[in-house]
Amino acid sequence: MNKFLLLLLWPAAAVSTLSITILFFFMYSLTPGSVKGASTAQNVELRTGYQMFTALPQESTVSESLTVQDARVGIIEQFLKRYDSPLVPHAKFLVDTAEKHSLDFRLLPAVAMQESNLCQKIPHESYNCWGYGIYGDNVLRFASYEEAIEKVASGLSSNYIYDGLTTPELIMGRYTPSSNGSWAASVRHFMEEME
Repeated sequence: MNKFLLLLLWPAAAVSTLSITILFFFMYSLTPGSVKGASTAQNVELRTGYQMFTALPQESTVSESLTVQDARVGIIEQFLKRYDSPLVPHAKFLVDTAEKHSLDFRLLPAVAMQESNLCQKIPHESYNCWGYGIYGDNVLRFASYEEAIEKVASGLSSNYIYDGLTTPELIMGRYTPSSNGSWAASVRHFMEEME
């Protein structure tokens, strides 16, 4: 009778592996001599002839470690790695700079992919992966990728986004006006790859 009363009083939400194990012990009234062996995996033999195996660690420690990482950095990094870009070490800087200038974090890598295959084909020692300020024989050069990222992001923000040109299609009209629409379609495609 006590066995059934215990079952009725046991809250349904508390039923877990451990609570079932404890309940099992109570139901069969273990005596001190009925437990054999003690190790990490314990073999418990009950008076009824049943055997039960439980995994009980001898020492238990709980530690917690929480790492917060901006998922956007991982997305950009994967995109850059997929195309073997020299911009891989600058993934976080790309995201931070885009945020600083209120740009979609995918815009700079997408334009760089369209203009230079992610810096694979750029004017010698220019660090200009975006075709920014390049027309005819004129080449805008930067001292580093980080300087280029900062200047291009600032230019896109103040000369495009600020003026309401917020989509690849709208940006294209000013950035590369001679395009037949393929520039915007490619930039949009690369942005969608980073979703």
